[in-house]
Amino acid sequence: MANGNQTEVYLSEQVIVLFSCALSLLGSSLIIFTYIIWSDLRTTPRRLLVYLSVADWLSAGSYAYGVSRVFRSDSVDCVVQGAISTFANTSSFFWTVAIAVYLYFFIVRSSQRVADSLVLSFHFVSWGVPLAITIAAVCLNKIGYDASEVSVGWCWVRIHAPDRVLWMLLTGKIWEFLAYLTLPILYILIKRHIHIAHAALSEYRPILANRPPSHSFSSMADMKLTLIPIIFIILRIWSTVRFILLLAGSPARQNPVLVTLHGIGNTLQGAANCTMFVLLTRPIRTRLCTALCCCCTKCRAEVHHSNEAPHSLLPEQDASNQREEDGSGRVRTDR
Repeated sequence: MANGNQTEVYLSEQVIVLFSCALSLLGSSLIIFTYIIWSDLRTTPRRLLVYLSVADWLSAGSYAYGVSRVFRSDSVDCVVQGAISTFANTSSFFWTVAIAVYLYFFIVRSSQRVADSLVLSFHFVSWGVPLAITIAAVCLNKIGYDASEVSVGWCWVRIHAPDRVLWMLLTGKIWEFLAYLTLPILYILIKRHIHIAHAALSEYRPILANRPPSHSFSSMADMKLTLIPIIFIILRIWSTVRFILLLAGSPARQNPVLVTLHGIGNTLQGAANCTMFVLLTRPIRTRLCTALCCCCTKCRAEVHHSNEAPHSLLPEQDASNQREEDGSGRVRTDR
């Protein structure tokens, strides 16, 4: 299973994790694509989800490269891959918390102005802090081959770094732990507020029965954003378990099932977000299906039209035939 401190990454694990990366790349791309092509979807919560998807896309892409290579040394591409994944992964943590904070002020505090004013700060923190940490880690030669001890073939903190645990915390784990504490609190407060609001609204439902529904901030699409923290925790817990087992010196961290779950969890967030906020969101799903049906109908119409058109070997042949027909027509007219 393992050679010394090195955790063996089997081919089956590589295939599964690469498939997870592909799903995440596709899902993140679809979230970004739907945001770009449909202007009415460009709400602030959706925009925050796009930023999260950019981080997840970079993360999945770098992890895919790492797990396909299964590095054995501190090569240049190992360091580059480790730096990109460190930046993207840490940024994903920050954007996940940022979305929860935004929703808290937007929904619980009912202050869109305050929530919108935080977006610029989210950019400074969610991009700036991971970038600063990554640059420091690379400059201090902390990023490199880690023997898949707390990874699945990709590079992260160098296994021979004397302060390895400290840099593992700085480049991801400490932010992951803080997210575990912060997200459930914000999530519970949001859900509690929604429950109270729905209960209060039910008292006036007979009065409001004949009124048209309003497009409030509690629309189903934006409400599903509150599920991001739950998705985050379910997916990320496996890497946390392996990190704790590493600190405890337990060989259980090399268990193939745990390694596989770690690989899936670290790479699948983009696909999970796409499933929740695109495929399971009815208005967007309907638009996608309509767009696909229109494309298929158009293609079938073009094929049908091309089948009915006269087939000739050369374009000049049609032109010459047309000229001959016009000439014959003119001769008959002169007669």
